[in-house]
Amino acid sequence: MRRHFRWDKKYLHWGVTAFCVIACAILFYMALNYIGLVGKALRSLVKILSPFIWGLVISYLLNPLVKTLEKKVFGPFSGRIFAKSRRTNGAGLARGLSVLFSEIFMLAIVTGLFFLIIPQLYSSIETIIVNSPVYIDTLTNWATRMLTNYPELRSYVTQLLGDVNKDLMSWLQTTVLPGLGSLLSNVGTGVKYVLTGVYNLVIGIIVSVYILSDSETFAANAKRILYSLLTPEAAKKLLEGLDFTDRTFVGFLNGKLLDSAIIGLICYIVCAILNMPYALLVSVMVGVTNIIPFFGPFIGAVPSAIVILMVSPVKCLIFIIFVIILQQVDGNIIGPKILGSSVGINGFWVMFSIILGAGLFSFWGMLLGVPVFVVIYTAINNAIDRKLRRSDLPHRTDDYKNLEYIDPVSLQPVPHRTEEE
Repeated sequence: MRRHFRWDKKYLHWGVTAFCVIACAILFYMALNYIGLVGKALRSLVKILSPFIWGLVISYLLNPLVKTLEKKVFGPFSGRIFAKSRRTNGAGLARGLSVLFSEIFMLAIVTGLFFLIIPQLYSSIETIIVNSPVYIDTLTNWATRMLTNYPELRSYVTQLLGDVNKDLMSWLQTTVLPGLGSLLSNVGTGVKYVLTGVYNLVIGIIVSVYILSDSETFAANAKRILYSLLTPEAAKKLLEGLDFTDRTFVGFLNGKLLDSAIIGLICYIVCAILNMPYALLVSVMVGVTNIIPFFGPFIGAVPSAIVILMVSPVKCLIFIIFVIILQQVDGNIIGPKILGSSVGINGFWVMFSIILGAGLFSFWGMLLGVPVFVVIYTAINNAIDRKLRRSDLPHRTDDYKNLEYIDPVSLQPVPHRTEEE
């Protein structure tokens, strides 16, 4: 009698699992062997899609401004215009005007950077390079006068400044000047990069207009795909996590950009009033580096102080005192008012995330390390909290302060006893 093969679900499950494991192992091995080709293919794909990436970044940064303008400015304005209309309530007009003014605002900032600030920055840097030997001589004479009563220290400082002058001249002759020559000889390459950047920016703006004009539809389609792939409970948890990530990044990035712009503007006004040399260059350095939490003020203040020191040591001292006061005002008044609780972790973890991010991803790691770490920190903390709750254990951090142990029967914390007790 012929016996038919019976498909046992248990063995079928293990067979499919084994096949998937072997297939994944083969794919992983091939990926390791062809990691260079895979990386090259990914870089090519990113290069092709870079205009759309620019568009997504622009949309992400402008979306809060669009929502604010639509809700508080153009929404009420359109409502009054179409108050008697039965066909529309003016929502389309409000959204269109909000997107238009947001894009104009962004272009105004970019245009101002390129045509107002950058030429002056270039002029300041060029002046520093040309006059650097004079600045070194001035600084040497000042140090010699100040250290008249300390001949050994005066000799050491004079020799140090002389070595700095020689190294600076050598750097200008061997690095800067050949670099400028190479730049002039590669004008075609520079024009190519400029045209590519302009192309990416233009297409990115067009993409951002499409996304911002119909952001609700894009979000609805994303949620539709998400719920088709996951269970409602899993999709809900994922959406909550994405919403928290979005609020963290938007709050941090927009808050930091606004905070840094205010600090840079205040720095420029005060430096201009005090007649500081290279006021614009110094203010831009202070404002831009202020985007980086914790270390940013020091990163911007040190080179700025050195630039001013070469011109006037007295003004350098005044600038250092001013920057200390400015950073205290920013850290205790301006920053908390703008950022609020967007960070939500103590200074130790802020410093840890910046150092780790800088080591892994350089400048972008320093800039985005804090919000990324906040998201990871919050996810781990929530997972620990859920695990403790399911086990009927204390879940608050305060419950574990001064803890000796948790009673295995009552599951209540037993505090640590002192020697007096």
